[in-house]
Amino acid sequence: MSNTETELKRLIVDTLALEDIDAADIDSSAPLFNGGLGLDSIDALELGVAIRKQYQVKIDAEQDDVAQIFSSVAALAQFIDSARS
Repeated sequence: MSNTETELKRLIVDTLALEDIDAADIDSSAPLFNGGLGLDSIDALELGVAIRKQYQVKIDAEQDDVAQIFSSVAALAQFIDSARS
């Protein structure tokens, strides 16, 4: 697991105030939406803003691959790491 994945899990829990979920319990490969954490579009918006603030990486909602980017913590971390390198 990358450092970005670990940071993202903490960011997800803190940003979305997931009080009953510990960051360490989030499976990096589990879906963030429709199962997994069960996030919704508002959560995605909040998470996108938090990612932009923390990593200075913007995720354009109009991108063709935005669903893939938000598919899991691992995919999101890979996108952020790629955008920052």
